[in-house]
Amino acid sequence: MPRVLIVDDAAFMRMMLKDILTKNGYEVAGEAENGKVAVSMYQELKPDVTTMDITMPEMDGISAVKEIKKANPGAKIVMVSAMGQQAMVIEAIQAGAADFIVKPFQPDRVLEALGKAIS
Repeated sequence: MPRVLIVDDAAFMRMMLKDILTKNGYEVAGEAENGKVAVSMYQELKPDVTTMDITMPEMDGISAVKEIKKANPGAKIVMVSAMGQQAMVIEAIQAGAADFIVKPFQPDRVLEALGKAIS
């Protein structure tokens, strides 16, 4: 069962992702509300895949991807973006993210992106 770290500053978004993932054979290893927490939780939990929101307080998702990838080049990270964040998504993919999903979540797309990232 793949283990996922969900990173989003909105508890509601984390809950929605958790719901989609747990119903489809994923285990949620942890949840972080900003990039700073995500980086330390990643080191501790070593999840199979991480969903990373782009805009968050303290440390944004792109900075967190860079930090995680620096320490763990093999990290699998799927970005979570709101509509209209294309430039940031491109920057995140250049930083090492595997794929991205857009809010509001479409369960099929979420599962496709995570499946692709860990395969």
